[in-house]
Amino acid sequence: MTEASTLFDAAVIGGGPAGLAAAIALAQAGARTALVARRVPYADNRTTALLGASVDLLESLDVWPRCKDKAAALEVMRLVDDTGRLFRSPEVRFSCHEIALDAFGYNIDNRSLMLALEERAAELPGLVRFDDEAESIVIGADDVTIRTASAQFLSARLVVGADGRHSLCREAAGIEVTRRDLTQTALTFNVGHARPHRNVSTEFHTPHGPCVFVPLPGDRSSIVWVSAPAEAERLRGLSDAELSAAIEKQSHSILGRMTVEPGRHLFPLAIERPKSFGRDRIALVGEAAHVVPPIGAQGLNLGLRDAADIARLAGEAIAAAQDPGADEVLKRYDRARRPDILSRTFAIDIANRSLLNDFLPLQPVRAVGMHLLGAIGPLRRFAMREGLTPTWRR
Repeated sequence: MTEASTLFDAAVIGGGPAGLAAAIALAQAGARTALVARRVPYADNRTTALLGASVDLLESLDVWPRCKDKAAALEVMRLVDDTGRLFRSPEVRFSCHEIALDAFGYNIDNRSLMLALEERAAELPGLVRFDDEAESIVIGADDVTIRTASAQFLSARLVVGADGRHSLCREAAGIEVTRRDLTQTALTFNVGHARPHRNVSTEFHTPHGPCVFVPLPGDRSSIVWVSAPAEAERLRGLSDAELSAAIEKQSHSILGRMTVEPGRHLFPLAIERPKSFGRDRIALVGEAAHVVPPIGAQGLNLGLRDAADIARLAGEAIAAAQDPGADEVLKRYDRARRPDILSRTFAIDIANRSLLNDFLPLQPVRAVGMHLLGAIGPLRRFAMREGLTPTWRR
């Protein structure tokens, strides 16, 4: 397909998890869909904690059955104040069984998730793959024309920008972005450990950010260790034995002796939010629509909710013989995503700031707040439900 007259109902730009999920969901919703993304070997060892609603979406897309055996259940979430400050919060534990769930979600390696998404995408007759990169995007009155790096052309009435924080789609729509760089960097890696994790995810709150241990299948866990940039660089440069000892010390040996696995990744943290989530026939999903610190497992879970919402709205428009890229559809998408994204971004930012702020009068306030959260059952259960799915989405 090289002619500009190739017209799709929707085109998804970007082939990460959010983009693939959006393409599959759009095709299943009845949209003739193009996916513009290069197939690249997914070889790194990063993982994603998928919360309940994300698992439900992947189930509905016939993706989850293909990869669930590679995931570990998250049944308990444990928060530990490891700031060493004068007023420290008590340990707080959240159990999924208290709100009648089998698990809050599941932690899975990104490679297994991507393979399942790619496999499902390849099965759908209404989804056409362009194994290429978008090079230019021109917005017209009735459709959007996309030129790929290999000079292929396609047009779509709706374009879904899943092309990351440096989004070409966002730029084409003229959507401005508010960005704040944080003085923190996340180091991610996986470890094996001597003791079983028993499906408990533990988050240590340190003065420089969280250090999170998330269960993987077997006696293994994925680590997200947030610290000052220089410290993160130092940690990445340690030998396997030195980093194993450092992470065991940080964990207070709750999982026994640890052994670092190959593969370490550094991510400078930022908060990024566009002024609009959709306009001029372009809807933003994933990191094109929001960048948040790795706190509370919100990143990809937000992106999958983006995918679900744009697919639902586009599908409704197509079923009614209407334009899926019409202004009203994009306005509805913006209204649907705005409260979810803004509230999650705000909550993550406040939680992160509370760790970094060592102003003495604020310490007892945070400690009391965490105590009440752990001690008052209705409040604790409300927090668990809201953390999984906002009230207005139920």
